[in-house]
Amino acid sequence: MLKGIDNRLNADVLRVLRAMGHGDVLIVADTNFPSDSVARATVTGELLRMENLTAAQAVQAILSVLPLDTFVDDFAGRMEIVGDPATVPPVQAEVQAEIDRAEGRHRPMIGIERFAFYDMARKSYAVIQTGERRFYGCFMFRKGVIPPEA
Repeated sequence: MLKGIDNRLNADVLRVLRAMGHGDVLIVADTNFPSDSVARATVTGELLRMENLTAAQAVQAILSVLPLDTFVDDFAGRMEIVGDPATVPPVQAEVQAEIDRAEGRHRPMIGIERFAFYDMARKSYAVIQTGERRFYGCFMFRKGVIPPEA
């Protein structure tokens, strides 16, 4: 155990979050996403798991250590619902609430069309599969920076 580290973050996830650099993309996916095959194409080439957690629980833990990019509008994204891209289902609203909590203000995610999301995921740094069983529980996060102490 480590002090100050959320115990939902396993060693593999912590290793990858630490290794990521500014602008690198992390995918947090639900149980229906083709995580294993997509993860093989990523920088890490391996699938990470946080399988006993909902998407919001996993994102809460991840954002306790991962800074989000403040230089771009696409710092976070959600997979759009096919045929209804403007609708934000409860699973996505819960993750948006975790982003807002971590950021201390409202920072809305962008919508990403389903197949564009798959393409982005294949080019990402890593994929984490959660235990989220609700549809459209798939998200993208772009790592930011931690400024030097003043």
